[in-house]
Amino acid sequence: MSKANELIGAALDALAHEDQAAFDSAAAFLADRDDADRMLVEAATRAISALWRGGWQPADVVRIATRRLTDWHGRVAADLVAWELRAYAPATVDERWRDQLAGLEASVWWTGGYLAARQARDGAGRLVAVSGVLELLGLLTGLPRLESLGPPPGTARRAVRARPHAVSEKMLTRVRALLAKAESTAYEAEAETFTSAAQSLMAKYSIDAAMLEAQPGGGAGPSGIRVGIDAPYEEPKAMLLNLVAEANRCRVIWSKELGFATVLGFGADLSWVEVLFTSLLVQAQTALVNSGTKKHGSGRSRNKAFRQSFLSAFAVRIGERLAEATAEAVAQESASRGTDLVPVLAAREEEVEQAVERMFPSLVSHRMRTAWDGEGWAAGRTAADQASLGAGDRVPNIRPRG
Repeated sequence: MSKANELIGAALDALAHEDQAAFDSAAAFLADRDDADRMLVEAATRAISALWRGGWQPADVVRIATRRLTDWHGRVAADLVAWELRAYAPATVDERWRDQLAGLEASVWWTGGYLAARQARDGAGRLVAVSGVLELLGLLTGLPRLESLGPPPGTARRAVRARPHAVSEKMLTRVRALLAKAESTAYEAEAETFTSAAQSLMAKYSIDAAMLEAQPGGGAGPSGIRVGIDAPYEEPKAMLLNLVAEANRCRVIWSKELGFATVLGFGADLSWVEVLFTSLLVQAQTALVNSGTKKHGSGRSRNKAFRQSFLSAFAVRIGERLAEATAEAVAQESASRGTDLVPVLAAREEEVEQAVERMFPSLVSHRMRTAWDGEGWAAGRTAADQASLGAGDRVPNIRPRG
């Protein structure tokens, strides 16, 4: 083993034992070595390759680095993910991974040594850069395995479409434009019209996909995506995602400690759940900000309880309205097609449930408990009515995963 690798190992051991002095010493000695850059990047590349085999995807790696460490570590993680993935032929990398890289704006933007380029971009000293990469490496080497949601890089095959019947970019552009208008308008009636129009478009698209896939040889089974659930107020946000997913025949498993939820379903439904959830978060946050600061009679702030209750009520009411809208769309499409769509859609839901049982055999459901504020709850339901999408009156049992 080279001296640089010994120092990297010593630094990682110090991190594991929370020995700051030993970590600082190993990092300082490593920073003085000419081969530190090459050896650190090689170590990070090996760690990232192992994560791919353990079910992780690019967005997951960057998300956990940002969540557990800092934004700087997240940027470095994106850089090193791009570096690791450069080794694979594009045809052997899942299309969804390429989408994630684009969304992260991850690329190999440097020439020569990475640490020197990173230092120049950040205006930081060499020891700071070395210590930061070591901290990231310590995190990456200690992450748990995840359920695989697709082929790791190097094994995907272009001959098999990664996303059968997934929503086309043209359709997503249309619904995103409608939701952007719903998010930006100051008029409740306009927001309702735009959001309902987007939901109607996607409901019909989803039914078309379901009918195609119901034909012999017509489709692949359920797949999965991961959606970030960020602080603050993760519980009501996870509740909102769960209700949006249920209304679109998908299921959610929330990994709270890792900062994301896994959503299982069919391609078109997954795409819509992710887009709609993101839009509703924006609408909820805007309404929450407009609700102002709340205080107890004593003058002490009760913002936390108010906001938690607001977002929980918003989620429940959105769920109610979404289920109503979904049922109406199914009834209208059944009438126009002259056939009962309920059995076809129920069969798809059963396929999703079976996928959940295969991938997460040890799940235990539980109910969430959040802070309670009556005014916040009422305001949240009002905001959800204004966002206008509606669903059944059942509070979900979120499926947690450690």
